[in-house]
Amino acid sequence: MQSWARKRQGSDPDTTTLGPGRVYILPTGVGLMFGLMAFAMLLGSMNYNNNLSFVLTFVLVGLGFVSMHQCQRNLVGLELTFAGADPVHAGQSMRYRIAVTNRSKSARYGIRLYATNTYSDIHDLQPGESKIFILPVVTDKRGHITLDRFGVRTLFPFELFRSWAWLHMNIHGLVYPTPSDNAPQPPPTMVAQGHRQHDARGEEDFAGLRKYHEGDSPRHVAWKAYARSGQLLSKQFAGADTSSQWFDFNEIADFDLEKRLSILTRWIVDADRTLEDYGLRVPGTEFPPAHGETHRRQCLETLALFDSGRS
Repeated sequence: MQSWARKRQGSDPDTTTLGPGRVYILPTGVGLMFGLMAFAMLLGSMNYNNNLSFVLTFVLVGLGFVSMHQCQRNLVGLELTFAGADPVHAGQSMRYRIAVTNRSKSARYGIRLYATNTYSDIHDLQPGESKIFILPVVTDKRGHITLDRFGVRTLFPFELFRSWAWLHMNIHGLVYPTPSDNAPQPPPTMVAQGHRQHDARGEEDFAGLRKYHEGDSPRHVAWKAYARSGQLLSKQFAGADTSSQWFDFNEIADFDLEKRLSILTRWIVDADRTLEDYGLRVPGTEFPPAHGETHRRQCLETLALFDSGRS
């Protein structure tokens, strides 16, 4: 069935609008019992020729047909767009973001996205409203992870019918190696004289005052300025000496490939947390010492795709 649906629909663009031919519908277990009950009531009405029983039976059957129509209509016209996924470490859940937009003039109720063994929360969409649905997928290895297909479904209004549609978008995310829990100590820190100013860590020269942030050291608080103005400020320093580290793939001995990458990931994560400058050397790629979000992402992405033909 999956192969047939993929062949019938083909690949979907990043923004897809559901047409009537894309939406499937079948009765639920409750719907089947409802149908059997209505059929039994019809037989009873015919047997006893009871007009009130006929009226009740036809009302229930009419509600069933209205429910079937409304359930299928609840998905038709929805616009789905892949809104990205932030990188995670192997073992964590990749949180795919799917934007669902209701372009119609009618509200849509009980919308849920799902994939194999995972579901998003259920949301309602008012006319013209767009919401981000989060579809978590557990990861177990580094590299690119692809979501081959996912579905959107609804049981609205009475859970008598299940209406759904499959989508096959080009959806993928990046998985970093898992940081090692028992990594050895990183190589010794190297001090570089006159490297550059590091406003976050320098303690050589007074550079001015800034607003106090929770967690600042009490010895950096400008108490004299506080006594004059009543405003809590912290002293800011800019040093001329900075320290940096090189994390070299080839210097990690006696470990297999994945273990080495896991150790490097741990060193990078720890150095980034303490705002240390660090450089990375892996065969074919080198990043000079730096710090910050961009540098961290570049290094971890290199480790995630290392030896995969894309590093």
